[in-house]
Amino acid sequence: MTKKNIIQVFEHSFLATGDKGFNNNHFVALSKLNALHNYQYFDLKHNGVVFKQYVGVIQVDGLSIEILPKIDRYESDTEENKSKWQNVLIQMLKATRKLKIQQVGQANVSRQSIHLLDIYFEWFLDELWLLIHQGLIKQYYRQTGNVKALKGKLEFAGHIQRNLVHKERFYTTHQVYKKDHLIHQILNQALNIIAEFSKGTYIYSKCKTVQLGFPEVKLIKANDNTFSKIPKSRKTAPYETALSIARLIILNYAPNVSDGSEKMLALLFDMNRLWEEYVLVKLKQAAEGSGISIYGQNSKPFWNGIYIRPDIVVEKESEVKLIIDTKWKNIDQSQPSTHDLRQMYVYNEYWDSGNSLLLYPANNVQDNTNVYNQFVPLKNNSHHHCGLGKISVLDKDGKLDQDIGKKILDTFITKA
Repeated sequence: MTKKNIIQVFEHSFLATGDKGFNNNHFVALSKLNALHNYQYFDLKHNGVVFKQYVGVIQVDGLSIEILPKIDRYESDTEENKSKWQNVLIQMLKATRKLKIQQVGQANVSRQSIHLLDIYFEWFLDELWLLIHQGLIKQYYRQTGNVKALKGKLEFAGHIQRNLVHKERFYTTHQVYKKDHLIHQILNQALNIIAEFSKGTYIYSKCKTVQLGFPEVKLIKANDNTFSKIPKSRKTAPYETALSIARLIILNYAPNVSDGSEKMLALLFDMNRLWEEYVLVKLKQAAEGSGISIYGQNSKPFWNGIYIRPDIVVEKESEVKLIIDTKWKNIDQSQPSTHDLRQMYVYNEYWDSGNSLLLYPANNVQDNTNVYNQFVPLKNNSHHHCGLGKISVLDKDGKLDQDIGKKILDTFITKA
């Protein structure tokens, strides 16, 4: 088994065919994957791809492409910077509960580098191994077929068709209590995908060990609709994490996406959305016990069935103190777009807020002081004000700042 090739690139960067093992077959496969997702992941050029704001990992035909976040377009593409921003991505995914890094075993740590796809695979295998040791559940489900004793409901038409000769058999629909049910069939499908994509790595042997302890179940091809049929109960509660990872793996698996035999798995996250969720989580943590309430996904009707939703609403004593819209881009010294400012005006109007904030990421701690002065009126003599702020993603040690929520509250809420 050959070791898979791994390429690390930054968002909005260009990857040319022939560079670092990225060949024309990979290019064709990525173009078809992009078409399946409405061309949202990257732009295609005649000799390569330009990545957009999606970060994560794509694996195809033995090649893994890790797409990492990046604020400063002029920051060097050194291995040190790639390692730094890979860690930022992993910690953001952890904080927003898209990844549970503490589940990753020592096998990854002992290697020279950690790769995102392997982390997800190992997380799933650890969850499944825990379920196996705790005891996999059985469930009742309906099964139709021939049995040697009459039980359940006799399917008369099917019985006549199949058993004219075999009088000792009964074609019935009856209840069965086994481990071969929908939940285990879904988990088994994810296991098979991991086995296929982990060949040549330490994950493969771990996957095979888990498969040996897993019951033999019917093979299925789950889709989005399949997951809506999963029964929820006290007995199935321990499966929630494993099923959520299985859903991510299965729904992002694209078999035979190219004309050849390549199969692809893409776990990609919109960096704009991830930045918003990270800020929201950290603000909620920082506001605990302070009398300040933080809300996300707070929407109101706007026009003809259209709703508007600011990223974050900050309340104190039942009064909206600040509306925050996060923007994952380096604004430098430029001005915000007119569209963004109009949007903030509408948010202030609908949420009866006097202040709104466009919040951008900064690359270092020194940039935290680079706040764009005051909350400026959005029109002459208006009670609507908008401020621009930058907050460092990194702490003084160059790691993801875990205290970013407190710093946002201290820096901006007092000025609002």
